[in-house]
Amino acid sequence: MKKIETPYYKYAGLTLALTFSALASATESGSPSTSLGVYDFGAGFLPPATENGSFASRAAFYSADKVVNADGDSTPGQDFNLDVFSISAVYLNMTDKELFGGRYGYSLIVPFLQMDGGVSVSVPGVGTVFEDSAKLFKLGDIQAVPLILGWNLAPNFAVNTQFAVQAPTGDYDKNRFISPGINHWVFTPSTGFSYISQSGFEISSNFQLDISTKNDDTDYQNGLEFRHEFAVGQHVNEWTVGLGGYYYRQLTDDKTGSNYTGQPIVDGNKLEVLAVGPAISYFSPGMPSVWLHAYKEFDAKNRAEGYNLAVRVAHSF
Repeated sequence: MKKIETPYYKYAGLTLALTFSALASATESGSPSTSLGVYDFGAGFLPPATENGSFASRAAFYSADKVVNADGDSTPGQDFNLDVFSISAVYLNMTDKELFGGRYGYSLIVPFLQMDGGVSVSVPGVGTVFEDSAKLFKLGDIQAVPLILGWNLAPNFAVNTQFAVQAPTGDYDKNRFISPGINHWVFTPSTGFSYISQSGFEISSNFQLDISTKNDDTDYQNGLEFRHEFAVGQHVNEWTVGLGGYYYRQLTDDKTGSNYTGQPIVDGNKLEVLAVGPAISYFSPGMPSVWLHAYKEFDAKNRAEGYNLAVRVAHSF
């Protein structure tokens, strides 16, 4: 067992920037405004200041075959499927400058999404009464993180905070079943921490809020969204093995304006889901760092329920 003497995950904070839409639609369509399943091991640590900054890529696959209501039940006669493969390019630059005692940095994320989904609803004795589908590969919503601050409170304990802005740059069509863009701005404050014991046991968490503006094309505004992402595991030499996951819950009701023509809001259309699964990471000084997880979603409400697979690679230059 390797003794923890310096921040074992000094590069891990690069994953703070890897945020893009998991289902690539707004909560009005049943998914979070920003992605789920981004933070796990090392969520509190940030990369060091280097001459050229840090670069990363994240590839993720999300698949779901059902949508549930507020009671967690599927609609009778509904056939639903959604597969999303996403890949992002990330640049993050941590500097030697300090603000409020923490190191300052910033980042930029550019995502692309391949989406394939469909839905149909049938009624006994009548047949199919509604169906829609789409398949596409397009640019998603670009995210800028103008403020990242990190504090190494001890060699094995680090905290960071960030403020991200997601711009409506992605491809969007309000009449299409799925779109890579969500057509509104999202402002996201968050904070994360990581603690690693002398025996190599790690606890990491990230907490964030998503604050959305109105979608002017549909006259719909998402409620305030809360997210907790977590990981617990054991360091064994260069590897960390354990469990990770996320809990997502919408705190306030969605709202519609006078020009909204979609389905009426029922009990605020509040979304909720829990996901848990195995997570593993690799870190060795001077080598690219790698993270991999496979999460299964449970107890979903007012949204799709499926599984989330992701691999991330990051390196500082």
